[in-house]
Amino acid sequence: MIKVASVLELMKNTPLVRLRGRAVSQPRAALWAKLELAMPGQMKDRVALKMVTDAEASGALPPGGTIVESSSGTMAEGLARVGSLKGYRVIIVTDPRIDPGTAAKLRALGAELEIVDKYHPTGGWQQSRLERLKQVLAGHPGAFWPRQYDSPSNPGAYTDHMSGELRDALGPRIAALVGTVGSGGSLCGTAVALRAHLPDLRVVAVDAVGSVQFYQPNLPRLQSGHSNSIIAGNINYRVISEAHWLSDGEVFNACHELARREGIFGGGSSGAAYVVASWVAEQYGPDHSVVCILPDKGDRYGETIYSEKYLAEHQLTGIHAAAQPDQIRYGVDVAKRWSWAPLPHDGSVPFHAPDATLSSELTRALGLS
Repeated sequence: MIKVASVLELMKNTPLVRLRGRAVSQPRAALWAKLELAMPGQMKDRVALKMVTDAEASGALPPGGTIVESSSGTMAEGLARVGSLKGYRVIIVTDPRIDPGTAAKLRALGAELEIVDKYHPTGGWQQSRLERLKQVLAGHPGAFWPRQYDSPSNPGAYTDHMSGELRDALGPRIAALVGTVGSGGSLCGTAVALRAHLPDLRVVAVDAVGSVQFYQPNLPRLQSGHSNSIIAGNINYRVISEAHWLSDGEVFNACHELARREGIFGGGSSGAAYVVASWVAEQYGPDHSVVCILPDKGDRYGETIYSEKYLAEHQLTGIHAAAQPDQIRYGVDVAKRWSWAPLPHDGSVPFHAPDATLSSELTRALGLS
């Protein structure tokens, strides 16, 4: 039995679980899921604790201070939980994608919610939230804004600990690391530290169709958590080997398969990672391991991903990812279903479209830098 003095001590050392892989796949390598969703909240507990601890050490967050952040889900919960345990006021700027259960949980943890109601035509919900965040910060002088998209504490939370957890468990057998990308911290932070010991590590980024992060057009999409309408400063393209894009239907139906086949009730990011990792594990032998990061629970998706009515209304019923993805040309072709492309590390194509909005540029334009 594990005995801890505080919930804060549970925000690390998440379990590794062996997976069978999708029914249409035939993994030869050992496929492992890093269950970041098993923390008290979900994956961003680890990040929230690191950000707050670093801010305390630097003096940016004084005792009894206020934390203000823009988030639609797991980052909000992580900050609310850490803030409550450490005695801080927490204000979360979010958007209509937040479900009633998550909103109730945040309020129960003591957080205050500011919910925007207009989708920005180019910057999406992220820009709408940042515009409101500016107003909130103006009304609370001295408040601490963690800046999850650009703060080095975000990838640092994984560089410091998660890579070591994986190496302690699996040793040098890790051939590939698969993870979704939203703020960029988990996949890139873990990959940087692992590459120091495993220079040939294959790092696989999973994104959504309609997300701009890997040189795709910004299009309407239902997936949340991963994907973005802006480029987060914490995406370290230099350590990523390839990018994959999946459609809403492919991801949502994969979540159902993840639950039935593996017993894991995951959110959209977990379903997306499961699809790609099952395919990657086919490409290595039994003496290798493939790790996928499963970041989110399915609890807040009962009325969307896990609702047959919702899937039918959005014409997503029965849309399953194929056994393998289509390969497309990076920065040229538009992904419409599960597709992949190697990242152009030779400099032949930019990592993202030149007109894509960077999180750092947006914060400066809004006068938040």
